[in-house]
Amino acid sequence: MLILLCQIETAYSAPKSLLVLGDSLSAEYGLARGTGWVALMEQRIQEKKLSVTVTNASISGDTTSGGLARLPALLKKYQPNVVIIELGGNDGLRGLPLSASEQNFRAMISACQEAKAKVVLVGMQIPPNYGKTYTDQFTGMYGKIAKELKLPLVPFLLEGVADKPELFQADHIHLIAAAHPRMLDNVWPVVLPLIK
Repeated sequence: MLILLCQIETAYSAPKSLLVLGDSLSAEYGLARGTGWVALMEQRIQEKKLSVTVTNASISGDTTSGGLARLPALLKKYQPNVVIIELGGNDGLRGLPLSASEQNFRAMISACQEAKAKVVLVGMQIPPNYGKTYTDQFTGMYGKIAKELKLPLVPFLLEGVADKPELFQADHIHLIAAAHPRMLDNVWPVVLPLIK
């Protein structure tokens, strides 16, 4: 009986694995290493003594099709319990068909769920110069997918920073390090219940 209890305790206390599949906003583009929101999340997890390993598999410039292509190998290698998908911004900035982006999201989510991983979808918005219809449909895509598939959703990663020009790098697309704590605060309440 004692052996059985020890086995249960070991299994219960096994560290969770969290995978972030994102683009430049998660890959610390233009920032010193360790200052992006994913690194800050890892620090917060350690401060709270949560048994979670974090893998940042984000690549600057990545699209939903790129994420979909990379995902199977990442799921196999890291066997995550939770996957945060922060993609789509580059699809929107390139004016790619939203039907293709949505299809890619659904395929990524399905692959994660088949691997027994919970998914957090991180929403994005694009500038209005792509036309109201495309811009609105792009923004609405995240909520639509999350609602239909019953997923936790971060409505907008850049909430509270997107309207502050002083928080952007010279390219007016990427954020400086000072914006990333707020970005983490946007993600944290959605992710925390899945890793506690």
